[in-house]
Amino acid sequence: MTTTAQPGRFVWYELMTTDPAAAIDFYSHVAGWTTQKFGTGEYTMWVGPQGPLGGVMTLAEEAKKMGAPPNWMANLEVADLDAAVEKVKALGGQVFVPPQDVPTMGRFAVVADPQGATIALFKPEGAMGSPDGTKVGAFGWHELMTTDHEAAFRFYNEICGWEKISEFDMGPMGMYLIFGREGQRLGGMMTKPKDAPMPTAWLYYIRVADLDAALERAKAKEARLLNGPMDVPGGERVAVLMDPQGAAFALVSLPPSAT
Repeated sequence: MTTTAQPGRFVWYELMTTDPAAAIDFYSHVAGWTTQKFGTGEYTMWVGPQGPLGGVMTLAEEAKKMGAPPNWMANLEVADLDAAVEKVKALGGQVFVPPQDVPTMGRFAVVADPQGATIALFKPEGAMGSPDGTKVGAFGWHELMTTDHEAAFRFYNEICGWEKISEFDMGPMGMYLIFGREGQRLGGMMTKPKDAPMPTAWLYYIRVADLDAALERAKAKEARLLNGPMDVPGGERVAVLMDPQGAAFALVSLPPSAT
């Protein structure tokens, strides 16, 4: 079965971690997700109120040896995976996992943009839904902290056609660029301060009904609060955390129109 490509959508989110069982307990408690096995294999999917949204797996030994910590990685839809990977290389990015098939699902590759942020590219084999990011349990925002957000935006515009929707001045923190597709806001990018300790990386925000309650659940399960909670433009509230195994993630409240 084939379907019309919808480049630029975030379609799947995977957690690579040192203890999948503990991670499942943590995110089930904090985000309200359940899990289910994919087919007859060992792969475990995250399931939110709108259905499956990602998976969890053990961080590969090879990745650990290279210094990779537990981490979340999104899959970004592209129209032609092999062509997109060639473009990644031509634009100065890296290819960590070359294109390969996932039976009945599609083809994927793991790449890094020219500034060093890692993301997966994915071409679905058939129809694949995309959860509504304004609803509880979905990933509601995607944020890139990088060394040059304007250059990063140009890269993703070439790879998947993202549009610059708006930007605003955060004063000493610099400009914040909001990107999306077909007029829909998907996330933001900013150039991190030169003395900032955070790595160049993507951060994914899980939508929750009550930020303070979710934050307390996370802290009770030994998550570490990195930033917030704080108000952001548009009336939402956010908090950035590290889960007990060391993967960074964020929580975001419901949009004001939904509360």
